Amino acid sequence: MAVIDLNCDMGESFGAWRMGNDEAVLDHVTSANIACGFHGGDPRTMRRTVAMALARGVAVGAHPGLPDLQGFGRRNMSITPDEAYEMVVYQVGALAAFAQAQGGRLRFVKAHGALYNMAARDAALAGAIAAAVADYDRSLAFVGLAGSELIRAAEKRGLRALGEVFADRSYQDDGTLTPRSQPGAMIESVEDSVRQVLSMVLEGRVRAVSGREVPVQADTLCIHGDQPGALAFVQRIRQALAEAGVTVRAAAA
Repeated sequence: MAVIDLNCDMGESFGAWRMGNDEAVLDHVTSANIACGFHGGDPRTMRRTVAMALARGVAVGAHPGLPDLQGFGRRNMSITPDEAYEMVVYQVGALAAFAQAQGGRLRFVKAHGALYNMAARDAALAGAIAAAVADYDRSLAFVGLAGSELIRAAEKRGLRALGEVFADRSYQDDGTLTPRSQPGAMIESVEDSVRQVLSMVLEGRVRAVSGREVPVQADTLCIHGDQPGALAFVQRIRQALAEAGVTVRAAAA
């Protein structure tokens, strides 16, 4: 029987600025990737989002990003592996503290945005992120783009690596995500998303924008909480997975 974790990036509001519909989306996902204050989020948002996730039995994960609130962590920055290591330790520790303070614990780590995409291709950056997680707590699972340097780095460090696939992003021939600067990077049709999800989860492959079939290892499936219609997407995807006989549960519970 096929099994998949359904995760969502959330907790990305900051001060008076509100992003996403986290409370409603949390009723349909099994893992929450919670922003740690660098690309989005603030202490109050972190605390509130952790509390909502724990109340629903949703696995709590740290979602560390680049220090770029204005650019939402989606602009590439020139950073060294040491800087990446320090950013990740700092943010993971902060989110873990909120989980512990509320009677829960951190279950996994997934880098955000540009940091994630840069490290998916850059072995040195990926190694630094994996080292940060292992040095902090090697019992944590490590989420990374399926088939990427992130997964290889986690495995080298002896971490439990979870290959991630995306419900609402298109793919390139090398298995990387289409850059957001290019047309078609986001999948805006719910039914197109469902078709992609079922192909990845049931058949282990995704159709790239070129039409090429690319193999993927789908351990956890991501929905972006900041995209318009995130709630409709996650509801329909859960329905489609149930109809296909796929069990949805947290991979890092």
